Amino acid sequence: MRPVHLGASLLAVALSACAGPAAPAKSAAATPPAATAAKPTPEEARAFAARVNAELKRLLVRVSTAEWIKSTYITDDTERNAAAMNEDLMEFLSRTIPEAGRFDGVAVDPETGRMLHLLKLGSPLPAPRDPERRRELAETVARLEGMYGKGKACGTPVPGKPPPRCRDLLELEEVMKQSRDGAELLEAWSGWHAVGRPMRPLYERLVALGNEGAREIGFRDMGDLWRAGYDMSPEALEADVDRLWAEVKPLYEALHCHVRARLQAIYGKERVPDGAPIPAHLLGNMWAQAWGNLYPELEPYPGVGSVDLDAALVKQGYDAAKMTRLAEAFFTSLGLDPLPETFWERSILVKPRDREVVCHASAWDVTYSADLRIKMCIRPTEEDFITIHHELGHNYYQRAYVHLPVLFHNAANDGFHEAIGDTISPLSMTPTYLRKVGLLRAGGEDERAVVNHQMKNALEGVAFLPFGRLMDQWRWDVFSGKVPPERWDAHWWELRRRFQGVDSAVPRTPSDFDPGAKYHIPAHVSYLRYFLARVYQYQFHEALCEASGWKGPLHACSIHGSKEAGRRLKAAMELGASRPWPEAMEVLTGQRRADATALLEYYAPLRTWLAKQNAGRRCGW
Repeated sequence: MRPVHLGASLLAVALSACAGPAAPAKSAAATPPAATAAKPTPEEARAFAARVNAELKRLLVRVSTAEWIKSTYITDDTERNAAAMNEDLMEFLSRTIPEAGRFDGVAVDPETGRMLHLLKLGSPLPAPRDPERRRELAETVARLEGMYGKGKACGTPVPGKPPPRCRDLLELEEVMKQSRDGAELLEAWSGWHAVGRPMRPLYERLVALGNEGAREIGFRDMGDLWRAGYDMSPEALEADVDRLWAEVKPLYEALHCHVRARLQAIYGKERVPDGAPIPAHLLGNMWAQAWGNLYPELEPYPGVGSVDLDAALVKQGYDAAKMTRLAEAFFTSLGLDPLPETFWERSILVKPRDREVVCHASAWDVTYSADLRIKMCIRPTEEDFITIHHELGHNYYQRAYVHLPVLFHNAANDGFHEAIGDTISPLSMTPTYLRKVGLLRAGGEDERAVVNHQMKNALEGVAFLPFGRLMDQWRWDVFSGKVPPERWDAHWWELRRRFQGVDSAVPRTPSDFDPGAKYHIPAHVSYLRYFLARVYQYQFHEALCEASGWKGPLHACSIHGSKEAGRRLKAAMELGASRPWPEAMEVLTGQRRADATALLEYYAPLRTWLAKQNAGRRCGW
C-alpha cells in the first residue's frame, strides 16, 4: 500500500500539532518576556490558549477550504487563493508562537500547558516574520504542489513527427505496474522523475525561508523542529528510530535478497547483478517504495490460495462508491458510527474529466467539525481497495477527537494517524475476511497459502520500511545545510543505496531533483510518520486482536466485527493530541514504547520460508 498523506488535517500541514515532550524541547526556546513585565498568571495563560484555539480554528477552516478547492480544481487562481489563505495563517503563527513564550515557567494546568507546548512546536513550515518573505513562502508552497499535481511526462519531440503524447502520473503508474519491459519501464520512470527538475530552485527558496522562520521561533532549522514533536528530544527520537530500524532490517534484507534473485530471472544478472542495489525502475512502483505489483512474479506457491482482488472487484461490479461503502462497513462492524451523509456529497472519489486534480489520496475534515471527506481517484484495484480503508481510518480518527480544542485535533503523534488505517488494512484484510464479504471464494488455507498472503503483505509493508526511514533523513540533512543544493540529488541516491539497496539505472546530475518526483517533498509533508506507522500497526493489531478474544496466530486475525476492539480503538483515538503519545500507546496496547516484536511475530512463516530460499545466495549490497 502506498503511504497516503493526511492531506486536510491542516494541523498536520500548516499546524502540525504533534505530541511534544512534557517540557519544551531545549532547542525550542521562545522569545523571553521583557524584564520589567509582570509575570503572567495561570488565568492569563488559559485565556491566551482559549483565544488561540478560537482564532486558529477560524483560520484553519479558511485554509482547508482553499486547499480543498486547490487540490480538486488546480488553476493559477486556486493556487493563488490557497497561498493567500496560508499566508494569513502563517502570519498568525509567526506572531502567536513567540507570544506563547511569555508563559514559560507559569504553573498552568496540564491541558493549558500541553496546548502552549504544541503551539510552539506546531508549524512544520514556519514563516518568517517579514511580510514579503512570508508571502513568498506561501506562494512557493502553492506553486510546488501545483507543479506536482499538473506534472506530466512527455516524450522527446521529433522533427516532422506529430508532438509526443504526454502522460500523467496515473498512466505512468499503470506502466510501472503492468510492464516487464525494461526499456518501457525506464522511459516511464525517467519521464516522471523529470517533473522534479524545475522544482529545485523553488525548493531552495522553501528551505531558506522555512529555516529562517524556524530560527525565529528558537529552532536550529526545520529538521530540528520536526524531530522535537515526538515527546522526546530530537537526539532521542533519532536513536529510537535507529533502534526500530535495526530490529526490522534483517527481515527487509532477506526480502530484498529474494526479490533481487527473482528479478535476475526476469531481466538477467547483467541488469540486476549480485551484491548490488536493485535498479529502481524494475520494482513495480514509481518510487520503488513498495513492491506489491511484482507479486505475480514473486508468488511463492503459484495459485495456492490466490487472492486476485483486482479481478474480483471488476467481476462483481465494484465502482468507487461501492468500494468506499464496503470500507465504511468494516468500521461500523466495530461499533463505530456510519459516515455522515455529507461525506458522500462532498468527497472526490473519481478523477473528474473536466479539470486537473491532485489524485494523491487524502482524508479531510474541512471545517474541523466532522466535515469528513476523502479525495482520491479510485480504480477497482486491490491497491485502491486497501487505500480506501486507510483513508477512512484517518476520517474516523478525525471524528473521534472533534470534541477537543483545535490544538488537539491530531493524533498522539503523526505515526498514530497513519497506523490506525494500516491496522485495519491490510492487516485485517485476511482471506477469512475477504471470504466473508464475498471477494474470495470459499476454501481453507494451508501453510503455502499463508506464505503467499504474507509475501503479498510484505512486498508492501516490509519493503516500504527503509524508504519511510530515509525520506526525512534526506530532509534533515538538507535543512541543516549538511548537504549543499548541488549535492541534493546525489545525497538522495546515497541514502537510497544505504537504506534500501536501490539505485537509479541511469546517471543522475546536479540538475536532477528526484526527491521532487515524490509528492511529500513538494507538498512539504513529513514522512517519518509512515515508517513509525509500519511498526505501530502490528503492535496495534496485536493488542486489538487480544481485545477481540483472538487465540490463533497473529497473521490470521481480523478484528472485523469485534465491538471490544472497536471500543479500545475509539478510546485511544478520542485522546487526539491531548496526551503524550506513550499514554495513547498504553491505552491502546498496554505498552508505553514502540516495539517491532509484533511485526516479526506476524511474519514468522515468511521469515522461515525466506531463510530457506536465500540459502547459498549472495545477499546484501
